[in-house]
Amino acid sequence: MKRQLDALLDALAEPEAPTSVHGRKRGRNVHLADSLTALEVPGVREAGLIADLGAGAGLPGLVLAIALPDTQVALVESVGKKCAWMEATVERLGLTNARVVCARCEEWDEGRGACDVVTARALGPLAVVGEYAAPLLHEGGLLVAWKGAVDEREEADGLAAAAALGLERDAVLPVEPYVGSERRTLHVFRKVAPTPERYPRRAGMAAKRPLSARSGRTER
Repeated sequence: MKRQLDALLDALAEPEAPTSVHGRKRGRNVHLADSLTALEVPGVREAGLIADLGAGAGLPGLVLAIALPDTQVALVESVGKKCAWMEATVERLGLTNARVVCARCEEWDEGRGACDVVTARALGPLAVVGEYAAPLLHEGGLLVAWKGAVDEREEADGLAAAAALGLERDAVLPVEPYVGSERRTLHVFRKVAPTPERYPRRAGMAAKRPLSARSGRTER
């Protein structure tokens, strides 16, 4: 595990890596330690299939694939250049339990109802992440969303969206402090009911017209 994590840091330190943090010293916290906080969420270690949405540079997905060799990890990303980098990095690390899904998460039909855990790191507001994730989870599955400070409006919209999507908030967990992490949290939601077939809406609509506590209606 240590060898593969070091190799991942090497890959992330290279200029072509799709991240703004390339230094190894800072990367140990910002990339590795931050991703590994998911292992403290009950149920993540036992997952058979994790989908990492908007995977970008493979964070947290590649880190979790290294830490959980018996878990399959799908790295879902729509930007071709990022997909190519992750595919090369999966091969470089010799990971047999990670694969890149180069598609928008709204259009990944194979994943619907198949995932034990969905992760999303810096992907968007809670309501948007919930709409992306809920259709992919089976009942009892978990969404783990990495967030910075969440204001009252985002929280209210996230809870309203969760109720519409068949999710229920389990917990808001602090990230163990390292420099810069003091306001970071993991928002954990559990799938408790079927997600209506109309979700997710067509590509781009979740971000363009997020589900809202203020709308009082279903967005289409």
